[in-house]
Amino acid sequence: MKHIKRFIALFFIAAVLSGCKEDMVTVSYPEYTKAFRNPMKGFREYFGPGEDKIRAEYPYPYGSMTKEYMQWNMIEDDSSDGIDKIIAYSNHRWKGVEDINMKVILRVLLVWVEPWHGGKAKDPNNPDDLNGWHWPKGISPQVSPYKQIPGSVGAYVDPKDKTTPIIGGYFDPAFPERVAKLVEKIGQAWDNDPRVAYVEMGIIGEWGEHHDPDLSTYWPPHDEPEHVANRTWVPGMEKVLGDAFTKAFKNKKVMVRYAYEFKDYEFGIYWDSWSQPQEQVRGYEEMKKLGDRWKTQPIGGEITWNWGDLAKFKSFEQVVADKHTREYTIEQIRNLHCNHLGGITWANFNDPEFRKNAEILQKAMGYRFILSDFTYPSEIKNEKPLNISFKVVNTGSSPFYYNWPVEVSLLDAKTHQKVWSKTLDNVNISDWMPGDDWTIEKEAYQKPAPINEIKSSISIDKSLPDGEYIIALSVLDPAGMLPSLRFANENYFEGGYHPMGYIGVNKKPGKAMIDKSLFYDIQSDKTLRYNLNNN
Repeated sequence: MKHIKRFIALFFIAAVLSGCKEDMVTVSYPEYTKAFRNPMKGFREYFGPGEDKIRAEYPYPYGSMTKEYMQWNMIEDDSSDGIDKIIAYSNHRWKGVEDINMKVILRVLLVWVEPWHGGKAKDPNNPDDLNGWHWPKGISPQVSPYKQIPGSVGAYVDPKDKTTPIIGGYFDPAFPERVAKLVEKIGQAWDNDPRVAYVEMGIIGEWGEHHDPDLSTYWPPHDEPEHVANRTWVPGMEKVLGDAFTKAFKNKKVMVRYAYEFKDYEFGIYWDSWSQPQEQVRGYEEMKKLGDRWKTQPIGGEITWNWGDLAKFKSFEQVVADKHTREYTIEQIRNLHCNHLGGITWANFNDPEFRKNAEILQKAMGYRFILSDFTYPSEIKNEKPLNISFKVVNTGSSPFYYNWPVEVSLLDAKTHQKVWSKTLDNVNISDWMPGDDWTIEKEAYQKPAPINEIKSSISIDKSLPDGEYIIALSVLDPAGMLPSLRFANENYFEGGYHPMGYIGVNKKPGKAMIDKSLFYDIQSDKTLRYNLNNN
């Protein structure tokens, strides 16, 4: 009798547990095979302020970032100028970027091209012109022994001036303190600005590229066989800048020009000579020495095709059309874990051949998150936990460098409007790493990208009408908490949502999978934006 009673009790418990068990559904949708715009990755644009006309099709199909060179004397001319001047000029130069979901990469600039390299003066009719010198008040102008080589962009020094330093400019005794105070101000202005993607250190050298003059004597100077202190390099400035930028920027990622400098700091790199064989040692091989730096700091720059071996090409379209150069570039992107590249500003994206080649590079650069195995209950109850899980693989070359929130939401099954949502508190998307150790022969990483499996139990803290809904995922820009970053999957609704399946509140839906005819083409969606005031 005892055995019979025990059997009946166990049977009853099993029946109750069976009745409580959720009816779970697992869905997966195909990869979106084309390239598309996604925040802070891929092709980076540039327009000369007040000079270049932005085209009607802007933003471009793949670009999500634009470069802005910020002239020092336009953001701070007098040492007493406050951050309000920096913010005002930033608002002028970056007007409307939030409305087209663009982010800005910044570089403070003092000199575009020196006069002894053929540089021209600033256009007096264009206050935003980048040409010429942009020294602030209080720093004496440069007096240099350099002279331009006739018929060349190179410079030389007369033998009698072999040890003559440059006076003023970077070598003004007031410069170190002045630059440290400027960096403090731009940190206050930009470190929490949602328009800013990354900050390139800049300031020193032509174009802010840390050469002419250099920051160290690690590499020979451009115009002379040997370094001359206070002429070809600025002694002590590497530490001044390293300390200042580390202190000023706690949130935005800072990038420097050369991997062999700033060894005591954790900065990203902007290498402005990708794909150039002449920069194989100075650039590529030095960057490889940084090891896993790419996991936390962005690696980017531009393909500059007006010098070196790439000078044989007359356009960016020709650069990527050349099979050898394109494959060489892909190898560098994959091995250095490149996040973004410039050089495309005037490229013709209406050319189908160029569009095809550009797409190859866009898919390789930055992150590319593919979503699969989304598991959820087909039916839920109000004010009860919603248990979900899903997998993500990053088939790109870099992580996403900021921890933006992932949101799960319920959409109206007919209008696709959001009726409830909640962000996941146990997800850090900057941990979703790509693979490593690229092999050209197999066109794959020898160390495959890890599978990131996310599990979460979410409370439905709102009473919803009984009925059928669509459960969706999105990644939000913290600036306004609007959908922005997209997964590379076909299941997509306009506005940044990835619909995963039908779900019922107090009823079972008729089916789980969503018909592909309802999906919107990711590449065509230009509705995404963010807010400057975070609401």
